[in-house]
Amino acid sequence: MVIEGKNLIGFTQSAQGERTFRGFNPRSASALDPAFHEASQSEIDRALELAAEAAVTLRSVSAEKRADFLLAIREEILALGDVLVERAAQESGLDMARLQGERDRTTNQLKLFADIVKEGSWVDARIDTPLEDRKPLPRADIRRMLRPIGPVVVFGASNFPLAFSVAGGDTTAAFAAGNPVVVKGHPAHPGTSELVAGAIAKTVKAQGLPEGTFSLLHATSPEVSIALVKHRETRAVGFTGSQKAGRALFDAAARRPDPIPVYAEMGSTNPLFVFPSAIQGKAAKLAEALFKSATISVGQMCTCPGLVFGVESEDFRSLVSGLAEYFEKGTPGTMLTPGVAKLYEERFRSAAGVETVAVHKSANGAASQRTEGQPGLIVTDAPTWLGNETLHEEIFGPATVVVRCGSAAEVMQCAEKLAGSLTAAIHGNVDELAANGGLVDLLSRKAGRLIFNGFPTGVEVGYAMHHGGPYPATTDEKFTSVGSAAILRFARPLCYQNFPEALLPPELRNANPRGIWRNIDGRLTRDPL
Repeated sequence: MVIEGKNLIGFTQSAQGERTFRGFNPRSASALDPAFHEASQSEIDRALELAAEAAVTLRSVSAEKRADFLLAIREEILALGDVLVERAAQESGLDMARLQGERDRTTNQLKLFADIVKEGSWVDARIDTPLEDRKPLPRADIRRMLRPIGPVVVFGASNFPLAFSVAGGDTTAAFAAGNPVVVKGHPAHPGTSELVAGAIAKTVKAQGLPEGTFSLLHATSPEVSIALVKHRETRAVGFTGSQKAGRALFDAAARRPDPIPVYAEMGSTNPLFVFPSAIQGKAAKLAEALFKSATISVGQMCTCPGLVFGVESEDFRSLVSGLAEYFEKGTPGTMLTPGVAKLYEERFRSAAGVETVAVHKSANGAASQRTEGQPGLIVTDAPTWLGNETLHEEIFGPATVVVRCGSAAEVMQCAEKLAGSLTAAIHGNVDELAANGGLVDLLSRKAGRLIFNGFPTGVEVGYAMHHGGPYPATTDEKFTSVGSAAILRFARPLCYQNFPEALLPPELRNANPRGIWRNIDGRLTRDPL
């Protein structure tokens, strides 16, 4: 497939915008062909107007056809072969093995959501049967289920050019719920985005779905992003990226005459707490595992552990010493973009500039390219950490901050000061976990996922996963961007009262033709009425 550098609006390639940009190879520090045209306002309008038209048809498309659609997208992505991962490697600096795994994750989540749609119980059907003789007033026939929300705008993420991008979790969940999608591709991997977009558009056409089911728009300017969020036809937004950008989209949505939800996943420090048993004779092993988790993919994952807390002891000093040695010997790695590398260096330098902290940075030479990031460790004590907000912030890259605490009370003081996070991890034994119920309870209010004797990196795409957390980790902690529950972001409840049987959706009809689980008068059942 030839990459054209154009926007894809429905079935039509379009290049009306005067501004262009190019992809960038961070390994060779060179621009990539072709030039990509930024979307104009008229292209934005056309994409969302088509999406609004498509939404009317998609609401009545059967679950079986939606599932087939997702599976067909999966096959088209696989059919792209290594051309896709090779282009993604050029644009991201990520290695082929990592990207092949990411492609598997992308195609597997398409299958997961196809299974969810086929089974059908995700719509949360509820029926209160009529009580005509109830006093003082009778009860009507009331039925409720989740329905598609309408056109969804999805923003691709820089650090996952496949799994959180054009056919990533947001797009897949929105399609599964029965919505059209307009993707604003991330400018860090425009060619990859176009390849996947072509696979989706081909599938839309082959499946006989309306043209506005999918569009891809390119842009580097924030104005395009804001215009997409503010457009009258946009009904919901999915975003993964920085707190600054996510908050800008959230605020723009809130200022609309009709505010809409923005499900933004943003910065996260993913604190890790170490109890004594975790390092008694095991400090070296934990140091190695912690270093790997903090620096995987050059630290460019939203779940890398950015803060480590423990009570000062000989064993804890051994852990810190071992960790420092790993970071000092660490190899600089290519980061996603020059901008990401620059921001990493700025934030690390700012944290390292706090008085009294100890800094352990890779001794393997200065970064030879402007897109390389050097592993770095910052070690401080609890009073210094508590008194310096700079040390609380996420350093997106191959770095972590260790906080030496003088007592369990200081550990709790630090935990109380933590901002919302995607994850929080505790290493120790069962007795220590039980004895520190206060800390566990506190962390349960600070994070969306609690981990015992494990590391936050590696997010399973399944039915029980929750990838979200209190602000600023996300803009709505009730929802996840990974796993089966991600579909709930792009659906809205609709209640039918005294509706004729023939005009109800299949999921709410007496016979329960789809055989889904339903709540009938407070009882969960697959039985017909």
